[in-house]
Amino acid sequence: MKGKLILLAFTLLLPLNGYTWGFFAHQRINRLAVFSLPPEMVRFYKKHIRYITENAVNPDKRRYAVEGEAPRHYIDLDVYGDSALHKMPRFWPEAVEKYTEDTLMAYGIVPWHINRMKYQLTQAFKERDVDRILRLSTEIGHYIADACVPLHTTQNYNGQLTGQHGIHAFWETRLPELFSDNYDFFVGQATYIEQPQLRAWELVASAHTALDSVLYFERELTQEFDEEKKYSFEVRNNLTTRVYSRAFSEAYSKRLNGQVERQMRLAIHTIASYWYTAWVDAGQPDLRRLADLSAKELQRLEMEKKEYEQGAHPAREEDS
Repeated sequence: MKGKLILLAFTLLLPLNGYTWGFFAHQRINRLAVFSLPPEMVRFYKKHIRYITENAVNPDKRRYAVEGEAPRHYIDLDVYGDSALHKMPRFWPEAVEKYTEDTLMAYGIVPWHINRMKYQLTQAFKERDVDRILRLSTEIGHYIADACVPLHTTQNYNGQLTGQHGIHAFWETRLPELFSDNYDFFVGQATYIEQPQLRAWELVASAHTALDSVLYFERELTQEFDEEKKYSFEVRNNLTTRVYSRAFSEAYSKRLNGQVERQMRLAIHTIASYWYTAWVDAGQPDLRRLADLSAKELQRLEMEKKEYEQGAHPAREEDS
């Protein structure tokens, strides 16, 4: 009995690591989006698929280094009262007028930021600016994927308000790592988005509608599992890390009935569709005539990587 208590105490001290969607899932989502593009685009994007995949996580890396970065990843709808999803202005000027920019920035701006990036990407296509096309394509993919995460639509983003601390990384990191090899990622070809701003809100709506299930099923299963069976240990980067056990993860995944897979599929198809829409709106430039990435962009990426590796990274609540 004493040994079990010591083990339990040790378990509670260990972190449940994860990032938004996890580095693994963000990279996989961006990579798979390339294969949903039409023939006129896919050759260019496949040529740069390594860039698009590896740099999918850059917005997370700079969350604490760049002022104003963090709110681009989420929107806490419950701050705005009941039926906020239906009542909130969809367009930025009206939202600022109703709530003020400071308030919006305090509680997240992901749907508006996606639309802003879409227009920036369109302009990059018009200017045939390869560096910006790839950087903006990669990063809009990150924000679109974030908008598909139910826990990115609530103040209770890590279950900290309901005694479910760690659920953030569980849903968006642990489950994809364990089960995404069995997901069906054939999502069909990208489609043109008539109203990009409204589509961004549709993503938020899809995620927020799923939120109750995310919290309820974890809470329900926790009543059925003993503490030592809910968690297990794995060695990652030479560190022993507490994770949700495979048994608990399988049970949770089964209760969610494909929810994580659906949201990943939604992200993949939507990312490709935003890329395609920006390209069409730019006049469908011939991507075969574009130059390669510039040495300046490669140097910028290397500097950004070094800054991240050498900089301080304060623990986020969902990661600790």
